Amino acid sequence: MKKNYTLAIKSAIEAGKEIMRIYELPNVEVENKEDKSLLTLADKSSNKIINNFLKETEFPIISEENEQLDYGKRKGWDTVWIIDPLDGTKEFIKKNGEFTVNVALCSFGSPIFGVIYAPVTRELYYAITSKKKAYKTILDNSHNSKRNLFDDEDLIFPKKPLENIIRVVCSRSHMNKKTSDFILKLHEKFSNIEIVSKGSSLKFCIVAEGGAHIYPRFAPTMEWDTAAGHAICSAVGLKIVSEETSQEISYNKISLSNPNFLIKNL
Repeated sequence: MKKNYTLAIKSAIEAGKEIMRIYELPNVEVENKEDKSLLTLADKSSNKIINNFLKETEFPIISEENEQLDYGKRKGWDTVWIIDPLDGTKEFIKKNGEFTVNVALCSFGSPIFGVIYAPVTRELYYAITSKKKAYKTILDNSHNSKRNLFDDEDLIFPKKPLENIIRVVCSRSHMNKKTSDFILKLHEKFSNIEIVSKGSSLKFCIVAEGGAHIYPRFAPTMEWDTAAGHAICSAVGLKIVSEETSQEISYNKISLSNPNFLIKNL
């Protein structure tokens, strides 16, 4: 299985390199999909690269940019790749650098591996949940690693709040009243609340590596938005819990949309 994980990491890096090529162009055409979300050449090119890598494995693929199949065709997929070729297309268009490539492998509804690559900062996060290890590797300017992957020097860990100080990471593009009310309620327990605004799946990574203690998401997301980040958080002992059921969210469901969720390390 580790061969598949290494292949997925390579696919994310290569997709990130192609995204950066397009990112540096003076103008990038933006399309509107049927669901009103945005689409660029970077989304499509990244998707093609990742699919070409992962089709070498025995597992089917669910991608934001692939044709979405009915559950009747997907329900027999015990193990499946779930990918977002460009998570944070709005951030890509704004050119603020806060976008990622997300690749996850899920088995019987739970993420078992995930990789998130932020090509602007060349931060590579990845985790194998069964090993209970998550890593952050900084690649060089050519998007190469200076040492072997899965090196213990690159392990990351979450951190508990100190005294009455808590850091909450929120979406840069999807803040709403429900999230603001949730943060306001935290003041009943914590006297000092710091807000960290971040785009894309980097919010999961920030909690997993101790840069924040809680991530409330009370706005729509899809499975490809969360699967890789879920794997990274799970590997460091954090749960992504449905607001409605208090159970961990799952994947390859009848509907590929997620419920509102919460990650916390308190």
